[in-house]
Amino acid sequence: MLDKTLRMNYLFDFYHALLTEKQRNYMSLYYLDDFSLGEIAEEFEVSRQAVYDNIRRTETMLEGYEQKLKLLAKFEERRILLKELRHALESGSDQRKCRVLVERVEKLE
Repeated sequence: MLDKTLRMNYLFDFYHALLTEKQRNYMSLYYLDDFSLGEIAEEFEVSRQAVYDNIRRTETMLEGYEQKLKLLAKFEERRILLKELRHALESGSDQRKCRVLVERVEKLE
């Protein structure tokens, strides 16, 4: 399992268009730019608690989107399958094995 920061960065990449501008700003500053809650609060002239609450709600929303749409899960599975396929090709595996891997990638779409 990915660590929380990396997971949130991936989820943000996949679902940022579904967030409000304020949510995108807070998440970007917190997770991508490594701002503290206090720094974000100062930037937007709100309380630290308001920033914290917004970020936690947004994290919950992102996890909800992932439960429904599974974009991150498919991305990770696709990456694993492509790695297996690359290994199979480099090791001279038979065509049948390569076809099976390609079919598994296609099913993810």
